[in-house]
Amino acid sequence: MTLALDRGLALLERLCGQPEGMPLTALADELDIPRSACHRLLAELQRRGYVRQAHSQGDYLLTAKLASLGLGFLSSLGLVDIAEPLLERLAKESGELVRLAIVDDERLIWVAKAQGVRKGLRYDPDMGMDARLSCTASGHAWLLTLSDERALELVSRQGFGQPKDYGPKAPTTVKALLGVLHAARTRGYAMIDEMFAPGMTAMAAPVLRGREAVGVISIAGPRQRLTVARMQQLAPAMLAATAELGPISRSSTLFGRAPLGKS
Repeated sequence: MTLALDRGLALLERLCGQPEGMPLTALADELDIPRSACHRLLAELQRRGYVRQAHSQGDYLLTAKLASLGLGFLSSLGLVDIAEPLLERLAKESGELVRLAIVDDERLIWVAKAQGVRKGLRYDPDMGMDARLSCTASGHAWLLTLSDERALELVSRQGFGQPKDYGPKAPTTVKALLGVLHAARTRGYAMIDEMFAPGMTAMAAPVLRGREAVGVISIAGPRQRLTVARMQQLAPAMLAATAELGPISRSSTLFGRAPLGKS
């Protein structure tokens, strides 16, 4: 990968997490890109329609072009048509946010959602982001299908992240994470309480094709509503949805794609 391409992708990935935008100086310093080179890259991304400035000499932020390309790609694969009825049904029953993530090589990416809450407090994180494997229910649901060794390998590559960025109960050590995963394997699905975000709970189960996880379905919401008892009550419906999606996932080439460089 050329240096310019690597830097350009790093800029896009960083701006994905900053919907309000970032100044050129902060981007350059954080990503260790010379400011003159960073300015040239942002100008080219702006010319191609991926980035815009909030105002003259203002912060840089993403346009909707990147999201549009991703949504178009998912639509062409038939993913939404396959998963939407299941997600909507589970969202209606749970009254919470239901999400689908797909396993893509060594990453777990949220790609579709259905919102069960029509009013009041809504929990709605960004789509298209990689799930943090160490502290999300989606991440735990995928990892529980793997050996401890493989699970820890994936987590070590991604990292535990900064504790300040997640919930107060997020695992920060290998021992703590393995304890959570062992409990999830025994239960058959993952449950978290204030691990990914303060005041939030979530549950998730893997979508299996044979013994291989090709995706994950999760339910997330405020802990005052989505209590442990409520999650246990919803578990059969969630597991039924994953069992139903597993066989029909073959209709979309996005599920269970071979890792990059393999066939």
